[in-house]
Amino acid sequence: MMSIRLRLFLILVLATGAVWASAVVWTRARTEAHVERVLDARLSEAARMVVSLIADNSIDLGAAAGVMEGAGTETAFAPAADYEHRLSCQIWSVEGGLLGQSEGAPDGRLSSNSSGFSTSDVDGQAWRVYTAEDPDLGIRVMVADTRAMRENLVGSIITALVLPAGLVLPALLGLIWISLGRGLAPLDRVARVLSNRSASDLTPLPDEPAASEVRPLIEGLNGLMTRVASARESERTFTAFAAHELKTPLSGLKTQAQVAAMSPDPATKDRALAQIQKAVDRTDRMVRQLLDMAAIEAEVAEAGEHPASIAPLLADVMEDLASLARVKGVALHADLKESCVLQCSRPLLLGTAVRNLLENALAAGPQGSEVTLTMHAVEEGRSCAIRVRDHGSGIPLDELALVTRRFVRGRQAEGAGSGLGLAIVDLAMERLRGRLSLTRAEGGGLLAELVLPCLSGHVGPAVPDLQASPAK
Repeated sequence: MMSIRLRLFLILVLATGAVWASAVVWTRARTEAHVERVLDARLSEAARMVVSLIADNSIDLGAAAGVMEGAGTETAFAPAADYEHRLSCQIWSVEGGLLGQSEGAPDGRLSSNSSGFSTSDVDGQAWRVYTAEDPDLGIRVMVADTRAMRENLVGSIITALVLPAGLVLPALLGLIWISLGRGLAPLDRVARVLSNRSASDLTPLPDEPAASEVRPLIEGLNGLMTRVASARESERTFTAFAAHELKTPLSGLKTQAQVAAMSPDPATKDRALAQIQKAVDRTDRMVRQLLDMAAIEAEVAEAGEHPASIAPLLADVMEDLASLARVKGVALHADLKESCVLQCSRPLLLGTAVRNLLENALAAGPQGSEVTLTMHAVEEGRSCAIRVRDHGSGIPLDELALVTRRFVRGRQAEGAGSGLGLAIVDLAMERLRGRLSLTRAEGGGLLAELVLPCLSGHVGPAVPDLQASPAK
């Protein structure tokens, strides 16, 4: 890809060339107009001078024509030798007879006009002619110069202007190239600093005085390094916690497998196998939660994910967890008869959050209790509030602000959990620009509320009340 320096160089060269060419065209046009006025004035003055001399009887007709011989030697535009014998004069009678002409004048009549300026082609050459008529003397004096002489004169002036500029052009291009190099030097310094760094060095770039155009780049790079450093730290912490938490169930699996293999007692084997099943279930949930956490942190949207109505989404989650509720002996109820079917921009993310809340509630609720899920619109339909209520032991007040941290479990937590469920919910709400609030419910248990902004809703069919009764 073309470098910025080369691109700017070409742009400046093209712009300079365009301005230069425009200046040459404008100068040529102005010079042509000025030369035309000056030389036309000279023709007019010369013709009137000849008529005046003849009228005053200061010179005869033949001598009057000879006056113009060599008159073109005086010019301020170029050496006289280039323009000698460029003026020609003819004196004609009004009846049409040639009375006299200067040496070098064409044989043909210079102009057919009786007076004033004209352009004519005589003997294959273009002439600019001024005709002065004196009816009293009965003569017409024609003074002319060639168009070629005028064009050569204009060309000489343009050459005198352009040639020095053309000789300076290489120096100008060099200065532009050097100037661009010095102007882009701050970027080169930033590039050198970055190229000399190791992959693990994520410290901010030096906060030194920099050009206003470079400062946003440095600030953006420093911000990126800060985010990358934070992400790497989170990844290291996450990996360490995950390894620690997986170590315990895997060790338990190994121990129980050895007990089952070595024990001759069927009852001991059955207990060992039951413990193995529990450890597998715990490990399975932990792995799934780790995957959920990783996906949410990476903010990876599922392919083909589109905004979806919230109520049917919650109903699907309830249906998926119905069998788990029956196994736990907990009644699972959902009140989703909300006529305003709000929509969520990231339904899979919301589904993950609600699933973890419900799994935690089912794990915390004692056998024979119930877990309820409700949804309603708030803030005039701009947001949605989703509530999950259980009747477990709840969370002490001093731990409510801590349980959303990773791998943190409350003192009264029920069952074998990993401490990731509420952390996943909190992170999902952060990605959805919502919030998670946890409060102790009246009568015992925990009330978890998710409030998130929603897309425009529409009035749709009510979602039927879903419930999973505990196993008999």
